[in-house]
Amino acid sequence: MPELVFFSGTMDCGKSTLALQIGHNRSARGLQGVIFTRDDRAGEGKLSSRLGLVTDAVEADEDMDLYAYLVDHITRGGRADHVIVDEAQFLAPRQIDQLARIVDDLNLDVFAFGITTDFRTKLFPGSQRLIELADRIEALQVEAMCWCGARATHNARTVGGRMVVEGAQVVVGDVHHSTGDVGYEVLCRRHHRRRMTSAASHAGALSPDVLPVTPG
Repeated sequence: MPELVFFSGTMDCGKSTLALQIGHNRSARGLQGVIFTRDDRAGEGKLSSRLGLVTDAVEADEDMDLYAYLVDHITRGGRADHVIVDEAQFLAPRQIDQLARIVDDLNLDVFAFGITTDFRTKLFPGSQRLIELADRIEALQVEAMCWCGARATHNARTVGGRMVVEGAQVVVGDVHHSTGDVGYEVLCRRHHRRRMTSAASHAGALSPDVLPVTPG
């Protein structure tokens, strides 16, 4: 039976690499898939991994009806044996419903890849809806690591080298945290709570305004 499968994890755990691998393996067996992505690091209409692999994809902007796109694609003689969706956390909940409809009404497997929570440790709306609807949820087996060596479980945003916990949910930035523009880094829960990035650890101390807050 076709499934909606959600592959989830933090940044740096190989989501896009696995998406590309699944596409490659199926292509090698003569199967053709439709690939959707949103706000990929390589630019519009691309699916890329940090290993340097890249392929063309359909940019799923916020107004796109993914189900209608597939129906139109097939009606025009296009082939679709499966669907791959990268950066699925950026999709609107209604678009996740459309992915479920692709599985149920068009009998196609849908493989969605995305980050579960944002830099504030809050669920992305798209990821939340995937958790609610997916037939299966798979945690990526490649574990990203915090600067301390522990398993990284949280995504952190930095601005000017300092970790922040407020701001727009989606802001494009360097995956390697920087001392200038917006950047991102993966941390263990302990150091995310303490807002202690690798740069802060190298500085040797935390300023008073980044100490952990005791829940009230």
